[in-house]
Amino acid sequence: MSLSVVLATYNEEKNITSCLKSVKGFADELIVVDGSSTDQTREIARRLGAKVIKTENLPMFHTNKQMAIEAASGDWILQLDADEIVSKELERKIRKIIKTESPASAFAIPRKNYFLGRWLRKGGQYPDNVIRLFKRGKARFPQKSVHEQLEVDGEVKKLTGHLIHHTAPTLARYVNSANRYTSLTAQELKQQRIKLSPQQTFKFVVFKPCRTFFLNYVRHKGFMDGFPGFVFALFSGLHWPIAYMKYWEQERMRKK
Repeated sequence: MSLSVVLATYNEEKNITSCLKSVKGFADELIVVDGSSTDQTREIARRLGAKVIKTENLPMFHTNKQMAIEAASGDWILQLDADEIVSKELERKIRKIIKTESPASAFAIPRKNYFLGRWLRKGGQYPDNVIRLFKRGKARFPQKSVHEQLEVDGEVKKLTGHLIHHTAPTLARYVNSANRYTSLTAQELKQQRIKLSPQQTFKFVVFKPCRTFFLNYVRHKGFMDGFPGFVFALFSGLHWPIAYMKYWEQERMRKK
């Protein structure tokens, strides 16, 4: 049984080497769909043996992830982000799976998130199980929501071992990502035709951010992760009013 590792990238020259090197020893195929990076991402990927497909940097980045999946030829597919690294323990588990006839269609993998100089252990961030390993043709991205996981036909089991995720080594990188995510959520609000009303304003500007912060920081004990835990809970809550205000701005400009 063969394994394809697939990624969608945009300006990931600082991460792509570590990611691809972590799988190069056991992957039969490396596929990188790059959204027209302006740095050395494509050149580095090619140098490490990846097949690189250049395309547009679409706002819904799951579209490029799905393109990478469809370009893969392996019996099994491991979908990664460029800022993720496969641990040695996880590599051993994956090697074992692709050598057997597993009845499962896909596997969820626990992920360790490195955020502002600290591994997040609380705040609902560990174990951060994500579906990443699956049989070809058994999983796909719906490409509808920024928060979506893969849709799977069949049974999903859990793996041990970890994906190491350098989600935000710096605040600047996190803010850039947050800006992209809130823009996508604003588009979802538009598609859902959310009414701009006092009730919706209260919901997105007061209720949802307060509830999200409380769940992450208090109920799931994000306070135990120190200042990074506070920042994560705060920005998780602020996601909603920022997205709503972007949606409000878009609607205001459209009606002019």
